[in-house]
Amino acid sequence: MARILVIDDEKAIRNTMKDVLCFENYEVETAENALEGLKKLQESNFDITFLDIKMPDMNGVKCLQTIKERGIDTKVVMISAHGNIEIAVDSIKLGAFYYIEKPIDLKKLLAITTKALSVENIENKSTVTPKNPNKNVAGKKSLLIGNTPIIKEIQRLIEKIAVTDARILITGENGVGKEIAARQIYELSRRNKMPFVAVNCAAIPSELIESELFGHEKGSFTSAIKNRMGKFEEANNGTIFLDEIGDMSLSAQAKVLRCLQENIISPVGSNVDIKINVRVIAATNKNLGKEIAAGNFREDLFHRLNVINIHIPALRERKEDIKLFIEFFNNEISKEMNITPKTFTVNAIEELSVLPWRGNVRELRNVVERLIVLSEGEITAENVKSFV
Repeated sequence: MARILVIDDEKAIRNTMKDVLCFENYEVETAENALEGLKKLQESNFDITFLDIKMPDMNGVKCLQTIKERGIDTKVVMISAHGNIEIAVDSIKLGAFYYIEKPIDLKKLLAITTKALSVENIENKSTVTPKNPNKNVAGKKSLLIGNTPIIKEIQRLIEKIAVTDARILITGENGVGKEIAARQIYELSRRNKMPFVAVNCAAIPSELIESELFGHEKGSFTSAIKNRMGKFEEANNGTIFLDEIGDMSLSAQAKVLRCLQENIISPVGSNVDIKINVRVIAATNKNLGKEIAAGNFREDLFHRLNVINIHIPALRERKEDIKLFIEFFNNEISKEMNITPKTFTVNAIEELSVLPWRGNVRELRNVVERLIVLSEGEITAENVKSFV
């Protein structure tokens, strides 16, 4: 059960928040000032701390700084009166997770609570190392490797653009590593402590894509039995990766365009706009120019997304890198299987290098794993011919 601390000098606000959160089965404690709250944070663990900005003796900003200085592990959500919004936003730069305005919208209170807990679960399950471009969120080396000039140029471009908030469109065939590139950009960005939310637009039915991206209100359609937060809101202050955006319906494209233009979203069935701050990275294996000409993709959305374009070439266009991938996958897969890496003979590598690799890097990894599992001893050209 998640534990929550509410620090606010107004008793009515403390009690209301406690009642609402307890009703949702959270364990909640309260404190009437910052010093009492800090004492409780030192004595016990809290997943989330709601912290009022304006309090006597010690204000919320000073309390937040103290929490960070003492290394207390809790997601801090600032409680802000209307006149303190600017301070609340500045608090995010100091390490606050988010802020909520007074008078408190109880739906938003629960949505922020859910989001903070989901981010905590992500952080607990992964290690983000943003300063190392060869690491991904699972702590492994990136698959976007290679010594060919075009891959080195892509790596240089990623390092250059990652620190900005520019929108990026990544193009290339299936399996070339578009999501790996997106994750590298995220890891090197200033948003790397906030969520990275990946959405496969092609895998979501067209009638559900708007609900998936923007959320929905209870009762807005037949199966909407409760409120749901969308992926854009989950990614707030972080990065959303829209994979295979070329498969998105035109109606959803219109909503994404509005989101990019105005930085707001509207859940399905709601007339309330939600302000968001999300970096968008999109990817597609389609030729969007042709899709625009065919009336399947909005040209205005294309221009919004295509601020920076990264095209990742097919594996058959950089066969010199195949040996590097074989070595990488051999070590990675062997480690996963807890076995000694196999030896690939020169002839085996040459045999693998002449294959067409229509599935690109993804297909190559599967083939390397198959060879490791099925081959006895070193892996030869004959093994390749037999098992590929």
